[in-house]
Amino acid sequence: MSEDLQIRTDRMRYTKNKVSARLALLAIVFNVVFFISLYKSNVGTYYYNVLMGASIVYNLVFMLAAFLGSESVKNYRRGYSWLLVALGVGQLIRIFIYPMNAHQAVVSGAPVMGDGQFLLSVICLVGSALCLFAAAAVNLQKSRALARHIASLETGKA
Repeated sequence: MSEDLQIRTDRMRYTKNKVSARLALLAIVFNVVFFISLYKSNVGTYYYNVLMGASIVYNLVFMLAAFLGSESVKNYRRGYSWLLVALGVGQLIRIFIYPMNAHQAVVSGAPVMGDGQFLLSVICLVGSALCLFAAAAVNLQKSRALARHIASLETGKA
């Protein structure tokens, strides 16, 4: 291992994983934009059902879990990378629940979700998922490197 790489790895013991944490926070921002885009719509009574209530609860749980993941990956906790991956998969699945169905639905002769809103919704959900996947990948890579470095320090092979 080069001396520069060893110094950077050793420095991780004293610094936070800001890249992963910020990517997870950016995923929350994408989700908020999706949240606002979807819930500002008021086309007839299409959105007045149990699925909308479940969607609101999921959004709250998502944002809390993503924030928890953001704070945890900041400290190189490897297990929270899998939480971020699961949340990212959830964001991709959500595309096929409300945006896809609302884009195809028509109420009183008007589309429930127009092309522009549908595109924004898909971009936000995909962007959120990609940020979560990137945050998880960066954290896994950095946490493994740090764990190897700490193990080498403990065995005296630094």
